[in-house]
Amino acid sequence: MPGTNLPRTLRKLVATQFSPKFRDVVAIAEDPMPQPGDGEILIKNRYVGINASDINVTAGRYGHQSKIKPPFDIGFEGLGEVVQASKNSPLPVGQAVMYFNHGAFSEYKVLKANRVFPIPSPSPQFLPFLVSGITASVSLDKVGEIKKGETVLITAAAGGTGIIAVQWAKLAGCHVIGTCSTDAKVEFLKKIGCDRPINYNKENLKEVLKNEYKNGVDVVYETIGGEVFDICVNSLAVKGRLIVIGFIEGYQTELGFKPSRTMATIPVRLLNKSSSIRGFFLEHFVSDIPRYVTKMIQLQQEGKLKTFVDMGENYEKGPFRGLESIADAVEYLYTKKSIGKIMVNIDGGQSSKL
Repeated sequence: MPGTNLPRTLRKLVATQFSPKFRDVVAIAEDPMPQPGDGEILIKNRYVGINASDINVTAGRYGHQSKIKPPFDIGFEGLGEVVQASKNSPLPVGQAVMYFNHGAFSEYKVLKANRVFPIPSPSPQFLPFLVSGITASVSLDKVGEIKKGETVLITAAAGGTGIIAVQWAKLAGCHVIGTCSTDAKVEFLKKIGCDRPINYNKENLKEVLKNEYKNGVDVVYETIGGEVFDICVNSLAVKGRLIVIGFIEGYQTELGFKPSRTMATIPVRLLNKSSSIRGFFLEHFVSDIPRYVTKMIQLQQEGKLKTFVDMGENYEKGPFRGLESIADAVEYLYTKKSIGKIMVNIDGGQSSKL
């Protein structure tokens, strides 16, 4: 039986069919409250993170989903507190934790204690270090191989992962360019160390790179796809590396991406510069996650790395509270109005102000 202070059931968000139209295919389901088994803990979620790939999951675009039939659990990351623990669990009741695991869009979650990260408090400021932070730091180090003195371009630089990428590249001693959509975001990026913010609604990205970076860009952190991808490929320096993080411009379409107009000539373009295009998918770098999360938390505690949380306080459908608001938060991500990591306050018990 669940603990006396716990409800007998939990609510969670599930996908009822495969489609990129997130709102249309998600529903709230109810399950009996689980009990933690050997080495497991029961977590009460306080916050869950919103990611562009939440739509890719409901669209069934990942290989492992070929064996999954709807309805299925969704959500990548959560943060909360241990409310029950097995006798041999190394984590006590009351310990604040966060985790990267499928099915996070739930009021409670059972996981092995060794699959979570203990954190100093259940503050939302730690959650950006999971999917967003790991993607930024590991990809720039392991795939982009950034080096001191190099020029690094971060697309969607004011987003949840872009903010970490900007700071990570600066900590490595790089010159950082960042694209964004508003003047407010330009000012924000300057404050976190971005050397050359570009508001692509006022400046032409292609022309800025051509005129101001005549030798090209050493590393590109590319999340947009479509025309932006083409511009970035053509702007690479000799031995430049472009990291494909995603192609968010096409996620809401049935195809899932916008085809590259220069794809047919890319081999020649890469050969002429000894440059490369490199893909990054987080689940292929699982062994690096604990070390990088620990490092980011350490840098945060030292005041060298900052996180920024957006729970929709300034959005007409915000602030985001409860499972019912997750679809609003996912749609908000695609409005390009957010600054920082978008999250939903699941239990509504704490302010999102840091």
